[in-house]
Amino acid sequence: MFDAKDDSPSNATEFTVSELSGSIRRTVEDAFGFVRVRGEISGYRGPHSSGHAYFSLKDDKARIEAVIWKGVFSRLRHKPQEGLEVIATGKVTTYPGSSKYQIVIEEIEPAGAGALMALLEERRRRLAAEGLFDEARKQLLPFMPGIIGVVTSPTGAVIRDILHRLEDRFPVHVVVWPVRVQGESSGVEVAQAIAGFNALPPGGPIARPDLIIVARGGGSLEDLWGFNDEAVVRAAAGSDIPLISAVGHETDWTLIDHAADRRAPTPTGAAEMAVPVKADLVAHVAGLAARLRSAQSRTLDRRREALRSLARALPTLDSVLALPRQRLDRSAQGLGQALQLNTANRRRGFERQAARITPATLVSAIRDKRQMVRDRASRADRAQERRMDAWRARLDRHAAVLSALPRRIRDAQARGRDRLKGLHHRAEIALTQMLGQRRRALGAQARVLQSLSHHSVLGRGFAVIRDADRKVLSRAAQVEAGALLAIEFADGEVSALTQSSGQPPSAPKKPVRARGGEPGQGSLF
Repeated sequence: MFDAKDDSPSNATEFTVSELSGSIRRTVEDAFGFVRVRGEISGYRGPHSSGHAYFSLKDDKARIEAVIWKGVFSRLRHKPQEGLEVIATGKVTTYPGSSKYQIVIEEIEPAGAGALMALLEERRRRLAAEGLFDEARKQLLPFMPGIIGVVTSPTGAVIRDILHRLEDRFPVHVVVWPVRVQGESSGVEVAQAIAGFNALPPGGPIARPDLIIVARGGGSLEDLWGFNDEAVVRAAAGSDIPLISAVGHETDWTLIDHAADRRAPTPTGAAEMAVPVKADLVAHVAGLAARLRSAQSRTLDRRREALRSLARALPTLDSVLALPRQRLDRSAQGLGQALQLNTANRRRGFERQAARITPATLVSAIRDKRQMVRDRASRADRAQERRMDAWRARLDRHAAVLSALPRRIRDAQARGRDRLKGLHHRAEIALTQMLGQRRRALGAQARVLQSLSHHSVLGRGFAVIRDADRKVLSRAAQVEAGALLAIEFADGEVSALTQSSGQPPSAPKKPVRARGGEPGQGSLF
């Protein structure tokens, strides 16, 4: 045993607190570098001001501190919630500042269907409280959409079922927005597809749909979880285009079903909701047309009968003219006496006027008229003088303007000359640039033409064989014995005469003409 009175030093290694804490941390991290822990979230109050999240995981017997760093928190598909049972994936480490161990979480997923249902119910209540599921905000589906947008997987059976049912009922134009309908990114892709259809401009290169169908086949709660994503629900609720949700089978319910304008039990049912039956519409229109023709016929018959009744009720021409004729006869009888009375009344009026007219009255009237004429002549003379003064002043002003006009003309000419010089200089520059561009374009086209010409192929040892009609021969079967041929090489053209298979080959002929010259007849011997 060690004697307390012995002052000899111990053989144990001394550590500082920091060294000991660091050693413990490395040991823990090496032993628990990757763990999955199941427990209930406790003490969660949302992300810290720094963006990190701090809480605890507990069960009925133990408790462990947990932390989610800011960068990881923003990427989590399932956010932590108080009281939610989860399976956390991460690594265990220590915090030397308080001698505690904790788990640094990299991923969180609900622990089983019970937790998913609890999370789904909580999310449904929260979104319903915001009014996203209210019936008052839902739109009516168009009776006959011209274009239907479908958000689904392009390789599954769902899109084939929808297209087949639309073809049977009423063929319309379908635009498919391909998305993944299962997995972590499915919710984001579906939300982006709904927003993308709404962002399409009318009359653009991609047709804007009149109706959107979000479709997927049946599956488990985990398979359909992407359609419970909050982003999908908000995109469906905010869609300006009417939307039908056709996710899963009739017994499957997701949050997009509450936010959509209509829910279909199956993708095939969504196609039936989207368009009417064309044959039924044709029969209905034919029935309406028959009813219209019958109604028109009955209306014309009633109008024709009413017209006949009115014609029978009209009075005869003699009865209509009888009363006017009687008034005319009475007026004719009193016309002579009325003319005599009128003439006598006019004569008495003239006599009264003549009694009032005397020479003195005429003289006085003439004197008044003469005075009025003199007054008006005097006023006219004064007005004429004022007008002449105004014209003289106006002429003086115009004369002053005309005297300054030559100087203004010279200034305008100088400005125009300067402007013309500037325009001439700019025109020369623009013409030079345009000619340069045209030369470069012409050179590029010449190089392309040269590269496409068959003469570049002739330079590599090939030849072009033509018959007497200058027709190109590409096969030996086209050459007949004794035929005259023209063979074009890179440096010129020669003529040749074909022989039968039993004759020996003749000596080669000298070139007849160079390339670019006129075709000529070479020596045949």
